Amino acid sequence: QVQLVESGGGLVQSGGSLRLSCAASGRIFSMSTMGWYRQAPGKQRELVATISSGGSTNAADSVKGRFTISRNNAKNTVYLPMNSLKPVDTDVYLCNATPRFCPHEYWGQGTQVFVSS
Repeated sequence: QVQLVESGGGLVQSGGSLRLSCAASGRIFSMSTMGWYRQAPGKQRELVATISSGGSTNAADSVKGRFTISRNNAKNTVYLPMNSLKPVDTDVYLCNATPRFCPHEYWGQGTQVFVSS
């Protein structure tokens, strides 16, 4: 069973920075696209950024230039440094793993980010 554990959330003032981490168990990590999503009450879950097993990335327009996803395959960990945080970024951030050629996907429990004005 794959487990994803997020960390790094917290309270920060507008304009500040946080770095989220997602540690994955199992050997599935290296063959998975990893992603960060966020969801706030009353809002749809939205993609923040993804990174493929080969290192190709994409990010939502709303975070481009502020958030940068990366991964360390040796540590089975994906990161999301977040800069220039805004109150609208307040959300629960969820880590996702989507293995290739597999119908399953995996989610962490989430880490809360709160950006005060």
